[in-house]
Amino acid sequence: MQDCDVVVVGGGPAGASAAARLATQGFATILVDRASFPRDKACGDFLGPAALTELADLGVTDIEPFSATNIIREFALHVDGSQAGALPIPHVNGHPAHGRVIPRQQLDAWVLDSAREAGATVFEGLKVTAVCPGRDALTVHGQSATGPRQLRTRLLIGADGSSSLVARTLHGSAPSHQDRIFAVRAYFNGVSGAADQADICLSRESFPGYSWVFPSGDGEANVGVGMVASTYPQTGHNLRALLLRVIAEDPSIRHRLGGARIRGRIIGWPLTTYNPRRPLVGDRMMLVGDAAGLINPLNGEGIQYALHSGRWAAEVAADGLMSGQLDAAALAPYEQRVHRNLRRDMAFSRLIVELFRNRAMNPMWLRTLRSVAARASIDADYAYRVGCVLIDLPPASRALGLSVALKTVKQATRFPLGSPHGPSNPSGDEIAGPTRPVPNPGEFLGWAAGVGQALAELAIRPVQLRGTQSN
Repeated sequence: MQDCDVVVVGGGPAGASAAARLATQGFATILVDRASFPRDKACGDFLGPAALTELADLGVTDIEPFSATNIIREFALHVDGSQAGALPIPHVNGHPAHGRVIPRQQLDAWVLDSAREAGATVFEGLKVTAVCPGRDALTVHGQSATGPRQLRTRLLIGADGSSSLVARTLHGSAPSHQDRIFAVRAYFNGVSGAADQADICLSRESFPGYSWVFPSGDGEANVGVGMVASTYPQTGHNLRALLLRVIAEDPSIRHRLGGARIRGRIIGWPLTTYNPRRPLVGDRMMLVGDAAGLINPLNGEGIQYALHSGRWAAEVAADGLMSGQLDAAALAPYEQRVHRNLRRDMAFSRLIVELFRNRAMNPMWLRTLRSVAARASIDADYAYRVGCVLIDLPPASRALGLSVALKTVKQATRFPLGSPHGPSNPSGDEIAGPTRPVPNPGEFLGWAAGVGQALAELAIRPVQLRGTQSN
């Protein structure tokens, strides 16, 4: 048995950043992870400007290897095999006007090192098996190669991913299937094209998901595909097979991967997206990052939210540790801060995803997205606002207003109604899509209910916290 102030379960960006900040303030902090670092983790590896700002605050951007990571300055959007437009990464005050692609094997080890350097004790190769509440402390039970270990802590921070044991302990159940998205990715060598351009590819085959090519420099790239778990009608896709098919058939991806070679395996992972109805705190317990469901359902982004939540949780936790007040009510300001900063933007993303879940309307959705890209290519202000949504730059939901909606409708009406994919594809080379899905009344009602819930969530006014900053 070992006593401490804080146990953080999970050594990814959320847990390591929280541990670093608490250890810096002198709290006895222990971080445990079942893996040994550096370790690989399935991810798209893209870090937006907000994530880079958080890393700078942790000192990660000052280390020499960081400067060698690949910079991304724009996203190219492809629809059914042809490029519909390109969106530069917006410059928002306080953030760099670019992103980076950093494999998680590097990134997570760097953030974990910052926790070590701050004074946190790190136990690698220790799998947490149970959490036992007590009146004055929690006991965390774990198992390692050398045998069992017990940690007695005043506070537990769960940062153990979308399948979090700590979250199941707090909630008493696993996340809903409705809150899940799935993705697979692989690394490729010999990738062609501009190293500072990332590609987002949409097609009738993969929508309402998308595939991506995120260059990591030196001719390497992270290539993958992701999709919401619940679609109407059901897709029945095997994502690994879908990724291989898209790589082989989508002209926009073939252009970059024509001479490329796969490195390693295709690996996949489930993600739990944001659900404001699931609590983030309990007595002596907090959830951060993926364990808290802080994943944007629209694009699967989670790293910046992991880093944000690690900082927010550490600030509230420090107050509770100093005062000795660590019950759910005392830790509630963390949950309120998450809602204040993220709830509206996440609700906006959820609404878009709920609409897109109706695959029977794929032609209209893809036509709309093509019109968005076309408008962005001729309207700098429009491109800036759409870029804020795509890259998760706050406040994303307020970036799109009535004027932007009207511009989108106006642009969409320029496309012939008889052409569901908008302007003709100059290459004449489209992915052969599936036949129109056959509607199912029960699935349709489920889709309609999901849209209604998303609209209701978007109408909720974010929690206002007196004296709490919005970032």
